[in-house]
Amino acid sequence: QVQLEEPGGGLVQAGGSLRLSCAASESIFRSSDMGWFRQAPGKEREFVAAIRWSGGSTYYADSVKGRFTISRDNAKNMVYLQMNNLKPEDTAVYYCLTGVVYGGRFRRYDYWGQGTQVTVSS
Repeated sequence: QVQLEEPGGGLVQAGGSLRLSCAASESIFRSSDMGWFRQAPGKEREFVAAIRWSGGSTYYADSVKGRFTISRDNAKNMVYLQMNNLKPEDTAVYYCLTGVVYGGRFRRYDYWGQGTQVTVSS
């Protein structure tokens, strides 16, 4: 059974931190590149971060570079997004996904999570 679950969203003040988690079923986690997208109200879904299946390479959107860190624990089938120095413009629904990353961006999207709300108050 394919499953992506994303606990960890919530409300935080500007300048604060939050860590998102994504638990993937083993059948899709192994050898899969993982990542996060987000979608703010009235806007298109946008890329946030990605990590190769080996964990050796990571990629970030310019808007979050230096503030967000993506990581994965292959023993636990988990991927994380540590978000520091949050800004009101980071407010969005954050989605975990699996797919194929090449050249620093997703080239194929395989599975998406349900999304988790992150709200940053000013």
